[in-house]
Amino acid sequence: MVSLFESQASRPLADRLRPAKLDEVVGQGHLFGDDGPITRMIKTGRVPSVILWGPPGCGKTTLARLMADVADMAFEPLSAIFSGVADLRKVFDRAKGRRATGASTLLFIDEIHRFNKAQQDSFLPFVEDGTITLIGATTENPSFELNAALLSRCQVLVLKRLDDPGLDELLVRAEKEMGFELPLSPEARITLRAMADGDGRYLLNLAEELFLLPPSEEGPLGVAELSRIVQKRVPLYDKGDDGHYNLISALHKSVRGSDPDAALYWFNRMLAGGEDPKFLARRITRMAVEDIGLADPQAQQICVGAWEAYERLGSPEGELALAQAVIYLALAPKSNAGYTAYKRSLKVARDTGSLMPPAHILNAPTKLMKEIGYGTGYAYDHDQEDGFSGQNYFPDGMRRQNFYEPVERGFERDLKKRTEYFDRLRRERQKQRGED
Repeated sequence: MVSLFESQASRPLADRLRPAKLDEVVGQGHLFGDDGPITRMIKTGRVPSVILWGPPGCGKTTLARLMADVADMAFEPLSAIFSGVADLRKVFDRAKGRRATGASTLLFIDEIHRFNKAQQDSFLPFVEDGTITLIGATTENPSFELNAALLSRCQVLVLKRLDDPGLDELLVRAEKEMGFELPLSPEARITLRAMADGDGRYLLNLAEELFLLPPSEEGPLGVAELSRIVQKRVPLYDKGDDGHYNLISALHKSVRGSDPDAALYWFNRMLAGGEDPKFLARRITRMAVEDIGLADPQAQQICVGAWEAYERLGSPEGELALAQAVIYLALAPKSNAGYTAYKRSLKVARDTGSLMPPAHILNAPTKLMKEIGYGTGYAYDHDQEDGFSGQNYFPDGMRRQNFYEPVERGFERDLKKRTEYFDRLRRERQKQRGED
């Protein structure tokens, strides 16, 4: 027979340190503040259906259990990975039985985004009529992974990755539980927290390995010794999920914000997560044409050149070429004037349908075309003294549009002077021709 002490010892450290009360939850103060959503639920004594969205190891499962305890509800946990409709039906039947006796049921679904649309829809009538209160946990963006109908019936609470003080609090609790301190130097302790990458459960699993080490006569472990003993947590990054889009957005906005250091950080975060460098090459080229444009026409050439260099060099040397392109883009003058002009002109082109070009700029390769006026009145610009005729090139009956508005930065400063010069000449020619 297993004794109580043996049973306790066999439980993982992370499980033994699982909070028993809501005020023991670490790192989620935004949910437990004076006006936090969890605080409001406790005060009212009512737990609504909720989606808990956050990274691994931030306490989603624990929080769901504690919310059930606070509301005095039966806790029914299921994993979407291992459960199906048959399992759900059993839970719904038990919940109906409890409801008949006046008791409530909290159904917790871990990895709820793994359920397909039909499985998610199966919750709806039971959530609607109050048979169950649903708490779903997900590491994926609910906006993309959960049905709109289900989302409309649930409040989404966002849990944060644990910060450094929160991780250190877990280590202090672990040391109190074990009765002795971790055999780490101050620097190694900092490194251990960094290795966990915000995942409290992973941190406690690493700490448990260190607690089992035999005492060393050489003193606390340093950073190098620690790195040999335990493995750093692989960064959270899935090329198809929300994290992918968050990081590329961070890279793009860092470049746009002219911060080469932040841009390099996000660039390398994506590479460290396994991103395809060719995807990054494509995206930085897009940054060149969208956010720099003609303020520095060379930026696009630099990006294409870095892309070609990567394809010729391969990894890891080729990534340096892409990194240099990122630095160049971040420090280049910025203008989205070309991008804005493209979008404006595209909208007008679509809205105006099939308007013909004015007859004077149409070629007339046949006699009939000449007879109906194709090419009549066309002024050959090279024949003008200043090489500019100022004729109208928009469709007849359509007012002249001003799509491109260069900025006073970089090379576009020169282009602005040119557009203003041609605008002035155009007005002079129109006045000479008696046009408005």
